[in-house]
Amino acid sequence: MKFHEMKINQVEKALETDFSSGLSQDEVKKRVKQHGLNELDEGEKQSALLLFFSQFKDFMVLVLLAATLISGLLGEYIDAIAIIAIVIINGFLGFYQERRAERSLQALKELSAPQVSVMRDGQWIKIASKEIVIGDIIKFASGDRIGADVRIIESKSLEIEESALTGESVPVAKHVDPLTNPNPGIGDMENIAFMGTMITRGSGLGVVIATGMKTAMGQIADLLQNAESQDTPLQRRLEQLGKILIIVALFLTVLVVIVGVLQGHELYEMFLAGVSLAVAAIPEGLPAIVTVALSLGVQKMIKKNAIVRKLPAVETLGCASVICSDKTGTMTQNKMTVTHLWSSGNTWTVDGVGYKPQGNFYRNEQNVQPRDEKALQQMLIFGMLCNHSELAIKDDDYVLDGDPTEGALLVSAMKAGFDRAKLLEEFTIVNEFPFDSTRKMMSIHVKDKQGRNFIVTKGAPDVVLGICESILWDERTQYLSKESQTKVQDAINGLASQALRTIAIAFKPIPANTLILSDHEAEKKLTFIGVQGMIDPPRPEVKAAVKECKEAGIKTVMITGDHVITAKAIASQLGILTKKSKVLEGKALAEMSVEELEEVVDDVSVFARVSPEHKLKIVKALQNRGHIVAMTGDGVNDAPAIKAADIGVAMGITGTDVAKEASALVLLDDNFATIKVAIKEGRNIYENIRKFVRYLLASNVGEILVMLFAMLLALPLPLLPIQILWVNLVTDGLPAMALGLDKPEENVMKRGPRSPNEGVFSRGLGWKVVSRGFLIGLVTLLAFMIVYHNDSRQLPYAQTIAFATLVMAQLIHVFDCRSERSVLSRNPFGNQYLVWAVISSLALMIIAIYYPPLQPIFHTLPIALKDWLLILGLSSVPTFLLAGSFLLRKTK
Repeated sequence: MKFHEMKINQVEKALETDFSSGLSQDEVKKRVKQHGLNELDEGEKQSALLLFFSQFKDFMVLVLLAATLISGLLGEYIDAIAIIAIVIINGFLGFYQERRAERSLQALKELSAPQVSVMRDGQWIKIASKEIVIGDIIKFASGDRIGADVRIIESKSLEIEESALTGESVPVAKHVDPLTNPNPGIGDMENIAFMGTMITRGSGLGVVIATGMKTAMGQIADLLQNAESQDTPLQRRLEQLGKILIIVALFLTVLVVIVGVLQGHELYEMFLAGVSLAVAAIPEGLPAIVTVALSLGVQKMIKKNAIVRKLPAVETLGCASVICSDKTGTMTQNKMTVTHLWSSGNTWTVDGVGYKPQGNFYRNEQNVQPRDEKALQQMLIFGMLCNHSELAIKDDDYVLDGDPTEGALLVSAMKAGFDRAKLLEEFTIVNEFPFDSTRKMMSIHVKDKQGRNFIVTKGAPDVVLGICESILWDERTQYLSKESQTKVQDAINGLASQALRTIAIAFKPIPANTLILSDHEAEKKLTFIGVQGMIDPPRPEVKAAVKECKEAGIKTVMITGDHVITAKAIASQLGILTKKSKVLEGKALAEMSVEELEEVVDDVSVFARVSPEHKLKIVKALQNRGHIVAMTGDGVNDAPAIKAADIGVAMGITGTDVAKEASALVLLDDNFATIKVAIKEGRNIYENIRKFVRYLLASNVGEILVMLFAMLLALPLPLLPIQILWVNLVTDGLPAMALGLDKPEENVMKRGPRSPNEGVFSRGLGWKVVSRGFLIGLVTLLAFMIVYHNDSRQLPYAQTIAFATLVMAQLIHVFDCRSERSVLSRNPFGNQYLVWAVISSLALMIIAIYYPPLQPIFHTLPIALKDWLLILGLSSVPTFLLAGSFLLRKTK
């Protein structure tokens, strides 16, 4: 027999505990040894040392290490030291960012760790939830978070919100009676309270029946062990680029060695020349610059309320084609709010956001004063009196203490200008008959200053209507006829069709000094006043965010455990559900295989009444259809899908520890709209990465062609390896980093997401790299040949000219890289970081040429003023020649 089927005395016996005194400290120690601490298994954490070394597993980094080894073996120690420096800097940057994110998450986790009141040796004490053991007696009240799975043994109007597990925001009433269903779902276990859920109303006692990974939360967390993490598109593309570069480098090395030997050069000399070409082919600064660009994006995201746990995560969001989002707390406010009220055949609407007690009432779209509408006023006052919730101000925001449904009634009355403290000066509560799940209502006996006595009842409309014999209509009490009942039922159905949860208010006057002892006596022959309709409303900023995502070609899919009607209503309000899109329920989803789901998944915008396994299936089906999937959520039930998605996004405030650990991005403000900001940032970061990849590779193509053509023409080497390395690391490095800070172009959120199969050189990037690189190489070789042929004895001087021409051509070319079209299509001074980076690189080149102590290292000589005219004229050709052709095409 399972705990939910047992009577209370059977539970006590089965757990070998004592409900009157709790466990002894000795027994606690035994049970800790037997079952372990009450913690979720997070898997093995990487040590700081392993985390640091993991930064060197990237393919490009391995290529650089190979180049370092070759350079060292050939005696090129300066080259080797420079490359090692870049690799180490890259490693430290990645290590620092990941450690920083982990520390931020740990701080969040410690803040969310609940304290629990537990009975030990007959005394109530406060302990950390991880110290709870099976058999402990714990007590809880409104506002507390349950620290383990418990069988309830005492319930006083107890209601618990279980959205972290079920996705449903409506609290569940709890009782102590055994259940007859042997295999109920989590949402139907009315005598069990689960780890991580929140008490919204009442109080109770419970005995711990499961801890740690044995809890319902732990069992869902266990799904994470089998959910595979995905490589990001950026990681895949950079790996592809690295493979291309290493093949090119090996091919060039072999080609140069063969050509040189055939021309009669020494094998060692040609091998050294080949390695120089290989160094030219590999952009040594690329991994570091990519890391820096992503790190800068991470810093921007922190300022915009997001913690990036995995460095490439920001870029991945930029190419997301589908966002799968939980509803409760992510798209909605998780604050039940009254929006419609009905009485006497009239419907009022009320606006306002969240728990803020400010809003206007309307009837037939005309603003009304609630105090002028007698039925409305009476319904609001009685809803406020028959209520235990309280509203407080915390950090300039209104916070509810109590049941969300009662909170909604309280706030609707406060919007009309009523104050509960003042009402309690006019009305005295004589007696109360608390809510329970069997009666589905709550009643109070109140007495006003004139000595009049009333019973006030609130509860489920169909139940309350069944105990009424009259109705308030046109400010008069009338007999509740069948016709009146039909009108009331139509009103209730109308509100329910809008996904509103309805609460009915009724009352009856009773004689003074009447003592009513039972709820059965109080709750009969009432007068029906009206109904208040409430909903967990959408966040006001989410609709605009969904619209902007749609314009960017990104589909938003709602995945929720809530009812279909509620899900459809919220999705329609947010613009997620359209006439063409479909809704799929969990029952139908459970019967489908992943392959069957793939056939229809592109047409579905709302998934309702789903389980954690369903969410995982949805993500897999979308991925199999070729989508890059972002999965957002806050509950444990979201965690497996969060981990399996291409990028998982967890909520920082309401998110569970399991969801945060599974995610790549944590939103500190729990705001869906922040995801839109992340998408824009991600797209811009990727475009900036394309810009500096274009810049770096065009430079490298130029270097390769200079060296290759010189060898084929039997000329001396125009550039020395140390000069090539200077260009790759110093000249290219600063401007490339500055490109990583470039502002987004105006249309970044107006075009569709990139295909996940898009290669590094797509959208004409390959042609731009080759064409600009060819021209850069051509003008560099031309400058070298002009000077060398004038005086072949001045080889070092000709090499210095070639070095300066190459640097200048690249520094001018970097401004061309800011735009997909032409250097003339954007303001060249729009990126101040780039302007200063170019000035810095230019200054460093001049120092390397004119500063005597550096001349022997870089094999440079001072350049005459007249030769600068040659250098500037030739270095301008690659950029402005192609800019001119762009203008001609535009004119035509």
